[in-house]
Amino acid sequence: KMASSFDNNNTNSNMYSNPESAEILARNALKLGITQATPIYEQLLAVYPTSAKYWKQYVDAQMAVNNYDAVRNIFSRCLFNCLHIPLWRSYIHFIKRVNENKGVAALDDTKTAFEFALNNVGDDIASGPLWVDFVSFLKSLPSGNPRDESQRMNSLRKAYQKAIVTPNNCADQLWREYECFENGVSRQLAKGLLSDYQGKFNSAKAVYRERKKYVDEIDWGMLAVVPTWSGTNKEESQWLAWKRFLGFEKGNPQRIDSDLFKKRVAFTYEQCLMYLCHYPDIWYDYAMWRVKSGDVDAAVKVFERGLKVIPSSEILKYAYAEMEESRGMVKNAKRIYEGILGDGDDASTGLARIQFIRFLRRTEGVEAARKYFVEASKSPDCTYQVYVAYAMLAFCLDKDQKVARNVFEAGFKRFMNEPVYVLAYVDFLYTLNDDNNIRALFERALSSLPPENSVEVWERFVQFEQSFGDLASMLKVEQRRKEALARIGEDGASILEDSLQDVVSRYTFRDLLPCSTKDLDLLARQDCLAKNISKKAEKGPLGMTNDSAVSANVNYPDTSRMVVYDPIQKPETGSTPSTIAPGVQVASNTLPNLVTDTVDDILKATPALVAFLANLPAVEGPRPDVDVVISILLQSDIPIKQMGKSGTPLSQLLTAPAPSTSNLSNSSKSHGSSFQPSRGRQSRKRKDIDSQDEDETVQRQPPPQDAFQMRHNMKAQKARVGTTSQSGSVSYGSARSGDLSVTSS
Repeated sequence: KMASSFDNNNTNSNMYSNPESAEILARNALKLGITQATPIYEQLLAVYPTSAKYWKQYVDAQMAVNNYDAVRNIFSRCLFNCLHIPLWRSYIHFIKRVNENKGVAALDDTKTAFEFALNNVGDDIASGPLWVDFVSFLKSLPSGNPRDESQRMNSLRKAYQKAIVTPNNCADQLWREYECFENGVSRQLAKGLLSDYQGKFNSAKAVYRERKKYVDEIDWGMLAVVPTWSGTNKEESQWLAWKRFLGFEKGNPQRIDSDLFKKRVAFTYEQCLMYLCHYPDIWYDYAMWRVKSGDVDAAVKVFERGLKVIPSSEILKYAYAEMEESRGMVKNAKRIYEGILGDGDDASTGLARIQFIRFLRRTEGVEAARKYFVEASKSPDCTYQVYVAYAMLAFCLDKDQKVARNVFEAGFKRFMNEPVYVLAYVDFLYTLNDDNNIRALFERALSSLPPENSVEVWERFVQFEQSFGDLASMLKVEQRRKEALARIGEDGASILEDSLQDVVSRYTFRDLLPCSTKDLDLLARQDCLAKNISKKAEKGPLGMTNDSAVSANVNYPDTSRMVVYDPIQKPETGSTPSTIAPGVQVASNTLPNLVTDTVDDILKATPALVAFLANLPAVEGPRPDVDVVISILLQSDIPIKQMGKSGTPLSQLLTAPAPSTSNLSNSSKSHGSSFQPSRGRQSRKRKDIDSQDEDETVQRQPPPQDAFQMRHNMKAQKARVGTTSQSGSVSYGSARSGDLSVTSS
């Protein structure tokens, strides 16, 4: 059931798009018997054939039930495609397990398996445990006679010497064992051998440290998925990590000889393809590196492997054909081109036909290219690009103007409604200096093109007349273009009007303008504003056209219930305004009752704020200049004969004793009813005296004449307000007239 579910969820379109489901299936397979788990493993590995962890899990499940034939079959399918140390160690474990009861004769098979594994994955920096296992195996071999003992010691020495010069994660352990081994055989011989290998060992350790920096950036549990680079950046980061690792290996950090260097780089590419096999650039880089290394046959195999994995990659096919053509294998290249022609859709087939014509022209001559073009032009799915490509090929390479003109003319009868083809034909006639036929072509094209597709052709026609026509023809074509575009554009009759932009267009040559760039920008802005005049008249207050059709799939707001904000808006008839202070009203129908009551309570509890709001100027339009607002406020008189909440004159409220600090939070309920002790009043009187002295100082200063000085004085007054706010004293008034300070809660 799970296998069929995975199969249904991994069609050709989203086969590699759900690796999380694959992980869940793999974990569930561990809980099933081998009969139920086998279809799941087969399905997983059909989708992710380079996933070493799934292959190892599959092998372990088969080995658990001693199904050795199945294990052999699995290893034959995966070992060469999965250069992963844990999988190869499982292979060695399997070989040892099969041969454990076969006696001494089977030890050679085990030794051969070790050598086979180390030859394929021994260069991995994680291969240290595999080298340790090999050395331990050699030590365990029986020695029946001196000859066998000598062979065993030689094999052991070679294994140690190869292991210690290979950068791996067990190098220190292997070096210590090698020292003991050589000293146990002969101290005199050990001294020379250890001295020779000490430098190589140190060099290998240094390379290991550098290589490990790149290896640690790689996710070795990642599944090979089709590149998307969407969502998280994991795919992109892994691609970059492998690119850096490959660049490091191509630099030959170990300074090894050419053959070992090629083997090392090829090993890194093969490991990279375990995770990035769906990336065409990796296959291309690998093939090109093979070519540069002088192994073209290996490059051919790389291309063929890559096209089996991603057969839809046309760019990889073109690269493969290019390589075959460059080395003289024309038949192979032609076979690749023919394959591209048979696999693509209309757009890709059009490109393939163009490239095949060029290929035939290069390799087989003019007649072969002409013959194929005639055959392709008869196809109903032949695109206009094929006509343009062949015509220009005949004109530029074959120097045959007549053939090129005939091809363009034949294509025009078929693609006269394609503006791009018409313009390509115009460009060809430009090269012939055939101005008469250019005008005739424009007229023929514009008479058949639909108006909505003729914009580009009209622009080119106008440019042609501006460059090569007389003034009368120039103005005539411009007017005709305006009339044609006025029928299809939103601007309507406005486009028919003469504009200075037209003059700029007439008298511009390449990057030379008849005006400055500032003038050009101004003209562009004016043109934009002029076009928007008629649009604004057709739109409502929210910018929506009155006659626009409302889509049933879009929820639009009920604009009939919306109120446009206006600071001086009059309350609607029948509404009950909440009068807070003269000149300050809040329309009760524009705010919820809760918000209205809260605003009323706050404003009534703070008379100073009421007086401030009452003197704010009416604002309509953009935000006013701050300096102007402050200047107006500083020059206005604050009215003090206003009514409080209980009908008490506001002047009495302002001169009443301030409440204590503890009662400030409840001032809306106990306004004017709480008094400070006499000690507090004495302290307040002293502060009022100091404040009065400061006010007298301000009075003696000449009144400021500019807004910046007014702002400075107002900030000074606010600072004094802050020093007296704890005792309930607030100073406000006109800085110009020096009004006395009053107290308020």
